[in-house]
Amino acid sequence: MSLPQPYPRIVDGDYAAFLDESKLKPHGQKLTQKVLKNIIQESIILANQKSGRAILNIPENLDEDEKKVIYEEKGKELFKYFITYYGDPANTAFDCLGRHFSIVAKEQFRNQTLQKERMNSGWRYQYIAKNYAVTSKRFDTVSDIGASEGDFNATVEILDSSKKDKYLNLYVSVKNRMNTMGGQDWPKAIQALEKVAQTDKNRSGPFICVFGIAMQRGNRLIKINQKTRTPYSVNTEVWASDFFWPFFSNCSYPEITHAVLRVLIEAPRKVIDQLDEPIIPDELVTAFGDACGLYGLIDSEGKFSSAEKLLDLFVTPRKK
Repeated sequence: MSLPQPYPRIVDGDYAAFLDESKLKPHGQKLTQKVLKNIIQESIILANQKSGRAILNIPENLDEDEKKVIYEEKGKELFKYFITYYGDPANTAFDCLGRHFSIVAKEQFRNQTLQKERMNSGWRYQYIAKNYAVTSKRFDTVSDIGASEGDFNATVEILDSSKKDKYLNLYVSVKNRMNTMGGQDWPKAIQALEKVAQTDKNRSGPFICVFGIAMQRGNRLIKINQKTRTPYSVNTEVWASDFFWPFFSNCSYPEITHAVLRVLIEAPRKVIDQLDEPIIPDELVTAFGDACGLYGLIDSEGKFSSAEKLLDLFVTPRKK
């Protein structure tokens, strides 16, 4: 177990040894509804971009030519998925008749990746939390959403001028709910996040690790070993939504959720449908269409033109 970090802590009471928020720089402003709306709209778009990359398992450091090669291969794989995992073959062939291949490709992409898409809403709240923190002016620095253990990092001023270190470093991992991770996973996740903090060469001053629970009511807790009754880490706290959102956004959890709802209600249904769609690269869709063309399934406009040919492809044995 690592030694306790020298950040301000509550001395007694139910939250003894927890971070003493009263000793940190407070929020200086309440964001306007217009600003909140812009943050949420941007966060939805960023989450969809991340969703698309995650679904395709695209490394962050590839150049555009390397990505294009992967997209084209994924398009071919999507076509193989389409002709292998159809539902009722006759009904599927009939449903595709007259439809553009790009529409069918996107539907198949959604079917193939439904489980990963469920992560999309969680990523939305990651970006919302991070972008609120940037805009709130409470924090001196806020990093971008990362691909490793910490979703984002932030620094906030410690008000006690007698302290040697002026800033507290926060390493934040955002989860949808407490049960996103099983009980056996918490010790490993806590250890991994604390290792990120300990080995951060850019860190100056004490750190605290935070698991922010975006969509579950509650305050704060420290995860403990049920057998020994000792904390997995004295520097890691779990912040449920009633503490997490006010800390980073100066808004309550209900205020956040109502703001998200207003954005969804005010946007035209077509826009919301587009936002809910994972972003699929054009090269992937084109490769799917090229495969359809090789089998004579589509016409010059890219629409499925022969239900019989598609049905034959479904039910006729093919050479590998």
